[in-house]
Amino acid sequence: MKTTITLAAFLASVFAFDASAKEKETFPEIIPLPNSWGPEGIAVGRGTEFFTGARQMSPLQGAIYKGDLRTGEGNILVPSQPGRYALGMKVDERTDYLFVAGGPSGTGFIYNAKTGEDVAVIKFTAASSFINDVVITRDAAYFTDSLSPSIYVVPLDRGGKLPATPTFSVLIVTGDFQMTAGFNMNGIVATPNGKSLIVVQSSTGLLFRVNPVTGIADMIDLGDVLLTNGDGLWLDERTLYVVRNRLNEIAVVELDHTLGSGVFVDNITNPNFDVPTTIAEFGHSLYAVNARLTTPIPGADYQVVRVSID
Repeated sequence: MKTTITLAAFLASVFAFDASAKEKETFPEIIPLPNSWGPEGIAVGRGTEFFTGARQMSPLQGAIYKGDLRTGEGNILVPSQPGRYALGMKVDERTDYLFVAGGPSGTGFIYNAKTGEDVAVIKFTAASSFINDVVITRDAAYFTDSLSPSIYVVPLDRGGKLPATPTFSVLIVTGDFQMTAGFNMNGIVATPNGKSLIVVQSSTGLLFRVNPVTGIADMIDLGDVLLTNGDGLWLDERTLYVVRNRLNEIAVVELDHTLGSGVFVDNITNPNFDVPTTIAEFGHSLYAVNARLTTPIPGADYQVVRVSID
């Protein structure tokens, strides 16, 4: 029996190494985006497809680009439309819906990831807002607002389907979370069981665990580490990746099983980073989109950058 277990473990490691090696050989490290795109969010969908959207100030604002991580090729899926913006985004593979945070429009947009057609347009607020990121659980989609202590919750039916008439509720975040000047709640992720949300507060660099029912937030203790300029998040089991946009790095934090504390373990850097904002994971790699926030958009080149995490 011992020999069998040892052999199985060895074979598993060989196959994992082979898959990682093939990914490095066949998947490009740099994926170009359309000229003057001005991206902010990125999401990985079915197969090797990915999506990224054009933010405000871009001549293509609100448009969605769909590409292939393997070939690097793609096309505009959703054209630019007046009053629309595209920031953080996630794909629900159950339905092939693409959920998009609508920035200053105060709106969440939901598209068919295959056709680009509208599935739903949900106006959360008419007040000054910045709907910045979104995460999807089994039962709901959660949108952050960087200018208020609000998370907008869109309930989902069985299998991730939207109700015939989509609705939303407002989850007010309280507890340890306090609003400050500048951008507040930005990136958001959820545990696999959907019982906890994690958000980063960009202005302070603090992480919070948020109860998705009560809105009560508990600060995640990182010792003396502050993740200022925290933007997009990605959670892989208990490893949390935090994009720190203008610092051109992705912080790696190992969380304890309670999500009450964490330890900073590494910074992922890459010479091709140019103010990355959000990330998505595929295989043994993270894909970061360069927002180039310090570069005038018209005429600028934009890219998605792959970094290995094995």
